[in-house]
Amino acid sequence: MSAPTPVSVNLLGVVEQAEVGFEPYRVSRDGVPYVPVGDGGIVLGVRLGDSAALPDTDHVAPGACIVGTGDADGHALSAYACIGNPVEVRTGLAAGARGVVLGKRGEGVRVIVVLEQDDLRRLRPGDALAVRACGQGCGSPLEAVTALNAAPGLLDAVGVRLAGERLGVGVRGVWSSRFVGNGIGRPAPLWSLELTVAREPDPVETKLRLGDLVAISDLDARFNAGYRRGWLTVGVVAHGGSPLPGHGPGVTAILTGPAASFDLRVDGDAHRGLTEAILMEVASDQS
Repeated sequence: MSAPTPVSVNLLGVVEQAEVGFEPYRVSRDGVPYVPVGDGGIVLGVRLGDSAALPDTDHVAPGACIVGTGDADGHALSAYACIGNPVEVRTGLAAGARGVVLGKRGEGVRVIVVLEQDDLRRLRPGDALAVRACGQGCGSPLEAVTALNAAPGLLDAVGVRLAGERLGVGVRGVWSSRFVGNGIGRPAPLWSLELTVAREPDPVETKLRLGDLVAISDLDARFNAGYRRGWLTVGVVAHGGSPLPGHGPGVTAILTGPAASFDLRVDGDAHRGLTEAILMEVASDQS
């Protein structure tokens, strides 16, 4: 008997304006005021593979952040959209351009979309994008492990392999759940898990790249993310760090389950991660 065809949902997202807040400054974990450059909206010049600790930036994402037209619409967009889903710009000067979902950004239930740099330059806040959402509820290669936020074909594309009763996964590194700040207690299909690690001179985060796969120990992200001893969550670094206390590089969860169900390979500097080419290939297979 053949596997059932995954259910797809066509969704509408709107490009948001970059966020500052009610005042031009935020206050860092060291008590220093700063302007939050790159938080939401359309970001140029940042690509997958760049450092997740870019200086003088705040939650910077490699592309554009889209939101719903209202609270309910926004929750549906963020909950259903999965990494690797195809996106098409429907209005404005960039109409017809195609992109792909990279991940989630918690506040404002944003969805991060990767597009070519020339298309991003033509994009403007308020432009409408169509998302072919598919992946939530499609099942996991292993019964004990839950897959989420992953388009069909994404797990294969990033090298997740089934070996007996375990899933083989390569990651840049492993972080303890005690390092997760923003995202704890939040629904993992809508929110990122932010690793609250210091920027400089910490050598770990400076080596962390946008698009990297990372593992978080003792974290259950099936529903609202929270501490669970002996559990493991694997995700993709979808946005950069932040000087804010409790914030940092944002990880969109794609696998969560008992640690014993994973055959984890820590690649370190040899880690490849998720590239734009891989994303586009996964999206093209859903067209």
